[in-house]
Amino acid sequence: MAHHHHHPVDPGAGDSRVGWAVAVNFGLTIAQIVGGIFSGSLAMIADAIHNLSDALSLAIAFFARKIARRPADQAMTFGYGRAEVVAALINYTTLVLIGLYLVYEAVMRFLTPEGVDGWLVVIIAGVALLVDLVTAMLTYSLSKDSVNIRAAFMHNVADALGSVAVIVAGTLIILYDWLWIDPAVTLMIAGYILWMSFNEIGGVVRILMLGSPPELSAVRVIAAIEAIDGVTGVHHVHLWQMQEHDAALDAHLVIAAGRWTEADAIKQAVKDRLKHEFGLGHTTLELECAAHACVGARVIG
Repeated sequence: MAHHHHHPVDPGAGDSRVGWAVAVNFGLTIAQIVGGIFSGSLAMIADAIHNLSDALSLAIAFFARKIARRPADQAMTFGYGRAEVVAALINYTTLVLIGLYLVYEAVMRFLTPEGVDGWLVVIIAGVALLVDLVTAMLTYSLSKDSVNIRAAFMHNVADALGSVAVIVAGTLIILYDWLWIDPAVTLMIAGYILWMSFNEIGGVVRILMLGSPPELSAVRVIAAIEAIDGVTGVHHVHLWQMQEHDAALDAHLVIAAGRWTEADAIKQAVKDRLKHEFGLGHTTLELECAAHACVGARVIG
């Protein structure tokens, strides 16, 4: 079975990119809040709060990357790699809440339409789009190899698409005074955010729930183990993702009667096959002789 090969960006360079992305987004947030106060535009302040969520998501991603590189210790014997997965869960959950909030605001705006300064909307959305594109460029390559950075990147993609939609809406308001277009576009943006978040969050929850890697079939892994000469059975199989790109397996192997002297060689053959065929480099195998194997044990779990 084929398995993925990843080529992560140098950690130091990655930290620098994420750091710049955080700084750019916080800068935009401050500028929007100041502009909103001086212009009296509540919409601009609301947009600033939305952009603040992007900055915070990137900040969470930045610190999670730092924590994830800590070596294992007596408190965290599996290491800190899952800090990035936890950060991704926080960010996707935030996106879901933002999406639901935008739906609520759009419905309220339909019920009670408000005047919109089209030119101000277009100008601010244009600046926000530029910042979102810069942030996306800083984090795109990193997002390919990290569920954590991917969540933050998705924040920016959603925001960039939102900025484009807002520019279109602002233009239509200027030209035709279509006030309804503002909440209509908001609903479209909210729908996309919710669809994207629910599509991605499942994989994050799967890792945290110790689920098997989606690209690996536990049934095929077990069949491969049982096909090794000298193995008469396998049970208590656990297959899970330690981190996003690091799968592990532990299991009990039953060694055929009369083959106990070859037990170590048989175990190594199993490890070699799991490594070569499935990319499983972290395997823990407990050996049992056929005469004293566990009775009634479940194959999985």
